Amino acid sequence: MSYLLPLFVHLLCAAFWVGGMALMHFAVRPAAVATLEPPLRLRMMAATLRRFFVGVDASVTLLFVTGVAMILTTGGFRGVHWRVEAMMGIAILMAAIYVYIRASVFRAMRRAVDDGAWPVAAGRLDLVRKLVSLNLVLGVAVFAVAVLGRG
Repeated sequence: MSYLLPLFVHLLCAAFWVGGMALMHFAVRPAAVATLEPPLRLRMMAATLRRFFVGVDASVTLLFVTGVAMILTTGGFRGVHWRVEAMMGIAILMAAIYVYIRASVFRAMRRAVDDGAWPVAAGRLDLVRKLVSLNLVLGVAVFAVAVLGRG
C-alpha cells in the first residue's frame, strides 16, 4: 500500500494535467474561436485557464511529491531505472514551462484582458497555446516512457 497510494494519486494528477491540456487545445479553444468574438473569447479563455490552473498547480505539486515518494519507497534515487530519470527530467522541463506560462504569460494576458487590450491579450493567449502544445507533447512523451520503457 505504501507504493500504490502515491502511484494512484500520481496517475490521477498526470491524467488531469495532460488530459486537461488536450481538452483545452483540441476542444475548448477551437470552440471558442468558432463561436465567440475576440473580446468575449479572450475573457472566457482567461476565466477558463484561471480555473484550470488552480487544478494544475495542485497536480504539478502532487506529481513531484508522489514521484519522489515512490522513488524513496523503492530504494531511493541511487538505483532508479533510466525511465524514471527520463520522466523526472521531462517533468522538470514541463513544470518550468508551466511556471513560465502561469507567472508571466498568463498574468500578462489577464492584465491585457482587464485593460481591454485585445490584440495584446490575443498575442499572449497564442503564446499560451504554443507552450501548452509543447507541454502536451512532452506529457505524452512521459506516458510513452512510463509504458514503453518497461520492455
